[in-house]
Amino acid sequence: MLILVTLIAIVGLVLALTYLKIPPFAAFLGISMLSGMAFGLSASDLFKAIQEGISSTMGSIAAILAFGSILGKWIGLSGAAQKVTSSLLKFSGPNYAQVAFMIAGFLVGLPLFYSVAFMLLAPLVITASAKLKQPATYLALPMLASLTVTQGYLPPHPAPLAIMQEFGADFGKTLFYGIIIAIPAILISGLLFGITTKNILTAPNPSFIFDEEAKDHPGSRSSISLSFFLILLPILLLSFGTFFQKIFPLLSVYLANPVFSLLFALITTWIILLFKGFDKHTLTLSAAEAIKDVAGIMLIFAGAGALKQILVVGGVSQYIANVLGQSSFNIYVLGWSMAAIIRVCVGSSTVAGITAAGFMKVLLIQSNADPNLLVLALGAGSMMFSHVNDTGFWLFREYFQLNLKDTLRSWTSMDTLVSITGLLGVLALEWILY
Repeated sequence: MLILVTLIAIVGLVLALTYLKIPPFAAFLGISMLSGMAFGLSASDLFKAIQEGISSTMGSIAAILAFGSILGKWIGLSGAAQKVTSSLLKFSGPNYAQVAFMIAGFLVGLPLFYSVAFMLLAPLVITASAKLKQPATYLALPMLASLTVTQGYLPPHPAPLAIMQEFGADFGKTLFYGIIIAIPAILISGLLFGITTKNILTAPNPSFIFDEEAKDHPGSRSSISLSFFLILLPILLLSFGTFFQKIFPLLSVYLANPVFSLLFALITTWIILLFKGFDKHTLTLSAAEAIKDVAGIMLIFAGAGALKQILVVGGVSQYIANVLGQSSFNIYVLGWSMAAIIRVCVGSSTVAGITAAGFMKVLLIQSNADPNLLVLALGAGSMMFSHVNDTGFWLFREYFQLNLKDTLRSWTSMDTLVSITGLLGVLALEWILY
């Protein structure tokens, strides 16, 4: 009975999000209430579970999401992303432009949300394609693979951050392991696979050609060294807090906390941008816009947290853990598979990752699995087979003006490779570490 209700709830959630086009937060809450009633929860227990699910989920990640979004907005405003990309292209030359965009995508993708980073870098790829007379898709895929990997694997991006908080994983270790796994994933799915798309010669949307030489270009306000510093500052702070705990124990306690590190990076960036000539009003308005941008993601997390808690209170998570705990399935493969199936059905990597986390939490507690690796397994699964129900699919197609066949051949195949190589990386790390 528990499994039947759960399956109906998942199918109902998929239909609500895809066919009925109900906003995710409303869909999650509606399915949560119906599921709770089907599990026989009283009205008081039902509403208490929803409240606890929302508060426990949002309490741990709201500040990180807000600070990360504002920081990304200010980095974009400073022109750091454009400056880093331009400098890498000058260093690489036309023969290695693919490599330059791959590195730029990784560096820019670390602090910026996917959509922001995409809209900053895609015009640069299209411009470079026109100047170098190289296929735009061929140049873009390594950059897109980097952005996809950072979004799916690495905190403080929303989905891996939420999964990490759910599992009680260590921020620094998850980030460190994620970077190790990210490198081969990007090389395979972006650089090597990108070569196979060199014969896709469709011209991208010319309206996105970027005028890098304009005198009022925002990147002119940031030097190359400052641009790299702004982008890497949060990562440097978190890494310091993780790997220098014995040498600087008191300082490391603060820097290893993502809220403190992001807040420190935010204040530092604010001071630097004011010094570079940005006015307070512009920075304040951009911060408000950043909060608006992330509000929808926060509501998705809140709704998913409510459904997760209903499944826990209803006994579903425990039941699944008891059944699967007796199976020979590798827990990382299981978590990856669950996230991948939800991703293919729903289209949202965020929904896929945090929904799968609700099922896997109890199983994790009963096993000796590494929570940091399980975060990465679910993150990789949530990247699986992006297709027509994913907004990223259409964003790519709009910018690069591809037909449906070539979009599936390039974008969808790249995403699938990111997912599979991510899982293989997790399994390889498990073998090395344990």
